[in-house]
Amino acid sequence: MPRDDAIELRSAHDDELDEVAALLADRGDDADAVDLRLVAADPDEGVGSVLVAVDPSLPKGRRVVSTATLLRETVRVSGVALPAAQVEMVATAPSHEGRGLVRDLMALAHRRSADRGDVLQVMIGIPFFYRQFGYAYSMRIPDTRVLDIVPSPDPSVVVRPAALDDGAAMQALQDAEQAAVAVSMPHSPGCWRWLCARDGSAQWVATHDGRVIATARATPPEEGVVLGEIAGSRAGVEAIVAHAHRLASEHGPGDAAVLAMDRPGTPVHDLVGPLLAPVDPADAGHWFYARIERPAPVLERLRPVLSARWAEAGLGEQEVLLSSYRSHVRFRIGPDGMGPVAEGGPLQAPVSAGGSGVPPDVLAPLLLGPHGAVGLERLHPDVLLGRQREAMAVLFPPVLADLLTFYLPV
Repeated sequence: MPRDDAIELRSAHDDELDEVAALLADRGDDADAVDLRLVAADPDEGVGSVLVAVDPSLPKGRRVVSTATLLRETVRVSGVALPAAQVEMVATAPSHEGRGLVRDLMALAHRRSADRGDVLQVMIGIPFFYRQFGYAYSMRIPDTRVLDIVPSPDPSVVVRPAALDDGAAMQALQDAEQAAVAVSMPHSPGCWRWLCARDGSAQWVATHDGRVIATARATPPEEGVVLGEIAGSRAGVEAIVAHAHRLASEHGPGDAAVLAMDRPGTPVHDLVGPLLAPVDPADAGHWFYARIERPAPVLERLRPVLSARWAEAGLGEQEVLLSSYRSHVRFRIGPDGMGPVAEGGPLQAPVSAGGSGVPPDVLAPLLLGPHGAVGLERLHPDVLLGRQREAMAVLFPPVLADLLTFYLPV
């Protein structure tokens, strides 16, 4: 994909991985270069997932001037799988900043994501920046708080680094946690392999009689121990928490604090929440980004979910009109379920047409977020539910989300 300045946008070649790794290490840290190689060598992703901007005017070996990596993900909404993508490992050489390279790489990533059938993208990113590319703050990142209470662990429970053979057990534990929330994103099989091999975080399991009963991730002790993605039984979780506290004490001052990410709505929240310092009511928190370019493919896949919500509410048959102002969709829904979604063009006055208006950058929060349609109408002047308010409240209620991402959002 050429640009006017002759910089080429494409997938990386095998012989360019050293350049990409060096760029990531220079703009981030050495762990990013390790992560790149894990992804590029993995059969589920491969070097084709690594996108680069190449400046042919530079000497060979220094031509990769910007990069981004497109990862495969699955977002689940009430059990329905939505094929998705996440963009990670984004970096640009200082010499080429301010030339729109990240914008063009994001556009390339979004096209490739759509071409393979993804219906949305999610990501963790720096404040504001990715809103320029169609992303919106959509799902709350769990609070990270100090572990105020360190339990006394069962001495028969052993905590050790996770191995590749633990992947299925760890996935089962995470599935049990995420089954309790409406919106979730599990780790892909490839990601489990990377997490066991990378050095930017440690993957732990707690075992009893050789059986994995809990798991968690931790940041390196020399950086301050933060626990994330905690899952499993009480005995296993308590052993992991105590293990984290011992590591923090060994690598820092005697009063070194351990922080942990809560997981509201999941069973492990009842185990971890009471151990954490109180929530600061003044903390606005942090949010995952999400992007939905076309609502119709997402709504089509969510027909079973929307039909079940409608049936539970006991409403009669109705045509629903939802406009993002740039385009709109229509579908019928009733006691027998939801019909096909029809797409249309711009519709600037949806309320006058009996429908509802939700701007493009609020579509992801509408489908995936904790405010629901009614809450979003209070927050955004251009979310207008009109006479469909009851229908929109039923179809798009507030939902809790729990996302497992390659990088811990701490």
